[in-house]
Amino acid sequence: MDAIAEDAHLPADVDAQPLVQAAIALRPEIRRYHAQIEREQRLAPPLVEQLRAAGFYRMVIPRSLGGLQVDTLTYLRVVEVLAEAAGSVGWNVCNNSIGQLVSLGLPDQGVEEVHGQGAPSIIAGTAVQGGGQAVPVAGGYRISGRWTFGTGCQEADWMLGSFQILDDGQPRRRADGGSLYWRALFPSAEAQVVPGSWEVAGLRGTGSFDWTVKDVFLPEHRTMVHAGVPLDNQWSRWPGLTYALPSVCWVGPHHSSVITGIARAGIDAFIELAADKTPRGRTFRLNDSPQVQEAVGRADAMLNAGRIYRSAMITEIWNTIAAGKESTLEQRSRCRLAPVYAAECARDAMDLMYRHGGSTSFKTESRLAECWRDLHVVGQTVTIGPEWYPIGGRALLGMDTGPRLR
Repeated sequence: MDAIAEDAHLPADVDAQPLVQAAIALRPEIRRYHAQIEREQRLAPPLVEQLRAAGFYRMVIPRSLGGLQVDTLTYLRVVEVLAEAAGSVGWNVCNNSIGQLVSLGLPDQGVEEVHGQGAPSIIAGTAVQGGGQAVPVAGGYRISGRWTFGTGCQEADWMLGSFQILDDGQPRRRADGGSLYWRALFPSAEAQVVPGSWEVAGLRGTGSFDWTVKDVFLPEHRTMVHAGVPLDNQWSRWPGLTYALPSVCWVGPHHSSVITGIARAGIDAFIELAADKTPRGRTFRLNDSPQVQEAVGRADAMLNAGRIYRSAMITEIWNTIAAGKESTLEQRSRCRLAPVYAAECARDAMDLMYRHGGSTSFKTESRLAECWRDLHVVGQTVTIGPEWYPIGGRALLGMDTGPRLR
């Protein structure tokens, strides 16, 4: 526990952390690039370099590898602040960090290849099962495949994907007969982005295109077994409390922080609109309406209730691990329910603002319309979907939840 004790305390004021302050300072610059991001369906290269220089692409990397090894709440707040400026930027940074955490489960040689070059590696792709097939060869595999949701693929150094191994043409199986998957990292130069595969209503700037590799050699040291959950503590060999946490402190909260950041921007955009807009046929400003005043109050309360619940549950598990104890199933269930609830609160708050914005809300150039589109795309992701409510409920009822709340 000595290594854990080094960073056992969460910051009393997350917003005062230098990395969060750097994110706040960068928001005007992100807005300056927003139109280009949407038009080109990627983060603007000069902005990527600013994100890299600020440290946002090495937040969760261990200090021993040149990373910042930040606590979970600081990481989530950075993502949230970036998402306030542009949903696509928050989404890309948050997914890159999860990819980096996954990559820490590689064998030592693989970790060194990906992270040992000095500059932080940007990782795109997905940790979700499926997409590729490989045949064993000396030293590794020959692999081909197509994967969806290659978030950030155009600025990435590495692509993360999952695959099955074929033995005599048949997929290798687990001992119980179930499907067995591995994860792999590919240099981005080996991957081909599929044009036209990311035509979406929101988060266009994430550049989450499909991508392929065809008959490339994949060395064994850049693979790891996919155990069936996003992280599965394969990186727990790294010292520090950051890497002793269960995956529920990262996966779910990461996308939830994007949606709450966008909702905050949506509320602020509506407040600005309400101060200036006189609805057609009316003689008073929008913010003079009691209904609008109530809507703003409700939206702010809902959003912050979800955010505080999320932080409280992560903090509880953090403190449990820092005390040298194991997290309980009940704690993990609530830590997984909290980001889902925070996302639901954000969606309800955004919808309130959108409804009261009147005809301004559906104009393409409106900030309200931008936030509404991006937020509802984030809200469709499975990591914060409603299916987690019955899973959490089964845990609280003392019933079997399967492997998803490890």
